[in-house]
Amino acid sequence: MILTVPCLLGLEALVADEMRRLELKAVRAENGRVHCSGTLADIARLNINLRCGARVLMELGSFPAPDFESLFQGVAALPWEDYIPRDGEFPVKGYSLNSALHSVPACQAIVKKAAAKRLGRVYGCETLPENGSRYQIQFSIIKDTATLYLDTSGEGLYKRGYRARNMGAPLKETLAAALVTLSRYRGKDPFCDPFCGSGTIPIEAALIAKNRAPGLDRSFAAQRWKNMDARLWMDAADEAQDKEFHGAYDIWGGDIDPAAVDLARHNAALAGVDDCVRFEVADAAAFHRESTYGQLVTNPPYGERLLEKKEAEALYRAFGKAVGTLPPKWRVLVLSSHTEFERCFGRPADKKRKLYNGMLKCDVFQYGG
Repeated sequence: MILTVPCLLGLEALVADEMRRLELKAVRAENGRVHCSGTLADIARLNINLRCGARVLMELGSFPAPDFESLFQGVAALPWEDYIPRDGEFPVKGYSLNSALHSVPACQAIVKKAAAKRLGRVYGCETLPENGSRYQIQFSIIKDTATLYLDTSGEGLYKRGYRARNMGAPLKETLAAALVTLSRYRGKDPFCDPFCGSGTIPIEAALIAKNRAPGLDRSFAAQRWKNMDARLWMDAADEAQDKEFHGAYDIWGGDIDPAAVDLARHNAALAGVDDCVRFEVADAAAFHRESTYGQLVTNPPYGERLLEKKEAEALYRAFGKAVGTLPPKWRVLVLSSHTEFERCFGRPADKKRKLYNGMLKCDVFQYGG
């Protein structure tokens, strides 16, 4: 079968690398998603192990859909009964881009009606109860071609289970993991985040250092599907746990807000990494380290949600001076949407990479290393 992993724009290459390391076949990246071929067992492996992907979709079919009749007949021709049982709940959501069928609500209604008609005919009932497990149907219509999926993840993969709340402007766990991955941190160097907030970046760094699969402590929609043997999930979890590392790590997070630091410590305990992450109340403007090398990865306020623009610029100037005292072998990555970040920080980045934090267009500014 074809499996598709949507992701934030800019993370496609990272997700593709993750899938290749899991030995998935025919990995192919395009804007906002990565495809591969796989099995039911790979659905469990991807959900448990992926750090940067948004969710895991199982593709059921693709066909031309220039009009509503084509969409209805194409959906009705798919073998929904192979996956959705008589009592299965099957809500529909999706999107349309550059297509004649541009009304998403109308397309949702057609997809629902066509799937229900086929299932009703197979199960011999006019009205399906939909009181069982959820089989979320997703569709995409791009340039008049419709593709239908079942969502195997349920809640997005960024919901690792360790962050019950955040400090106002949350960074998704998947994006935090991507930033750590871009820094090339593997657990050997000192790692610091001077704007740690609720601790997401240092916690993801600890999970990467320990090679701990991020999905081990949560559940997924497909675990409740009748065609997914529970043994597949147990085998995937055992495989992931066998690959974990155990060692001593120097991972630090600081924040000027004591409440944020308390929350970060709580989240680290929930994630099972409180033994290898330290959190302290600290001012990023006074950040300093004696180590000759290390990784600094951080997501300071942008001046759009938490701080006013001028306050953010003053903060960047002070933080830039502090970072300027670090030895040259330090690698520094800063995520920001502020268009004047480099000027305020005091120097142009050695490398920039465009990413999206939700709908917010950002840059990763990379220095040194």
